[in-house]
Amino acid sequence: MPKVPKGRRVGQAAVNALRTLLEDHDHIVQEISGQNDFGEDFYVTFADDGHLTSDTIQVQVKGGSSWRRGNGYAVPVDQHGDTWADGNIPVYCVVYDPDTRQLHWANATQQLRRSGPLTPPPRFIGVSPNAVLNDSTVPFFVAQARRYVGRYRGRQAVLTHLSEMSGVEFDSTDHVLHFVNGFDEDLIFWKRPGDALATLLMSAHGWEPYLVSLESLLRSEMTPPEGGDGDGSDPGGQWGGPDLSTAEELELNRAEIMWVVSCFVSTQEADEPTECEGCPSCTGEEPVEHGNIEADVLHDYVIARIVDRVESEPDLLRRSIQAMREEAELDPEILSELGPLEADSRVVRQVNKLSRATVTKSTDIEPEAFRLAVLYFIHCIYIGGPSLPLDEQVRIVWRVPEPESMPFQRIRNGGSTATRA
Repeated sequence: MPKVPKGRRVGQAAVNALRTLLEDHDHIVQEISGQNDFGEDFYVTFADDGHLTSDTIQVQVKGGSSWRRGNGYAVPVDQHGDTWADGNIPVYCVVYDPDTRQLHWANATQQLRRSGPLTPPPRFIGVSPNAVLNDSTVPFFVAQARRYVGRYRGRQAVLTHLSEMSGVEFDSTDHVLHFVNGFDEDLIFWKRPGDALATLLMSAHGWEPYLVSLESLLRSEMTPPEGGDGDGSDPGGQWGGPDLSTAEELELNRAEIMWVVSCFVSTQEADEPTECEGCPSCTGEEPVEHGNIEADVLHDYVIARIVDRVESEPDLLRRSIQAMREEAELDPEILSELGPLEADSRVVRQVNKLSRATVTKSTDIEPEAFRLAVLYFIHCIYIGGPSLPLDEQVRIVWRVPEPESMPFQRIRNGGSTATRA
């Protein structure tokens, strides 16, 4: 007699659980026939307050404990990479864990498109246990999915294309302009409304971000103002700031320079003037020092603080992960990062083995392991002005608060900017 495969029951349970959950919330679920299954099991069209929308996704459903990997779950991409990444409809992966009887989700299209042209595409879609799909989280899941589908309409479609090209997430309010030079190389001008500085992203430079000002680009053709001779002594930082690139350093030709200049002019005209709310220039007060710190200094300090706590609190990792799992709605961007990181056993092992014997600076572990450690242990980081001592300039808000006896435990506010973990 024919034998029923062991995985069929749990696979069917996964399909039934997802269909029932979405239909209970009035969304339309169309199951794809097995004869036409090329990596997707469902079409899901979302409803809004009982009214059908035009927002549709495809879903690949997996059920069983065999999909566990690292601290999360992994769905193999196999031969579906091109269709999942480049199709007209975004594809989501949903995993059903029979032990917990919970559904977990990930945006497969987003993960594949983030790999970029210079890195090999991922072999699997990582699914974080934090991305739970149940009655209470369906509204969050639907809102996130509909927002992602909407990225491919109107002006947002252009921003999405440039974002996927450069690997940078642009806000809908940002000034983002695109140029193709005579060598078929792409340049992207990116500036936030009201900012004096902009970021240049260039395919010829591997999409590395370069901070520029109108003055720094024209430095060789203009005389710096008094007190700013191009050697870093400019108090305003727009002429000689060490982090500002020149046209010569970026190897921009005349046409490219003129394009960037026109971008500065047009975006300055587009920015609406805002009414002064008592800025230091008007009140005569001393300006507040803005948060600023070199990335390698910050990373080394953060990993040292993490290791210090891990050494003194052996169960800190477990408690931190538990605190993160209990957070009701993590930011969608963090969820999309967690998926592939938690499903990578190599990365998870490095985080599990954090100690003074293995790590003294951030470069002692892979960047992915450093990022996962930050996501696990830290809720956010406040950066103060550079004149402060390092342990006062950087304030870490932990997922698990520090014990009263821990050193460094002082609340330091004032002139600091928040950086989300």
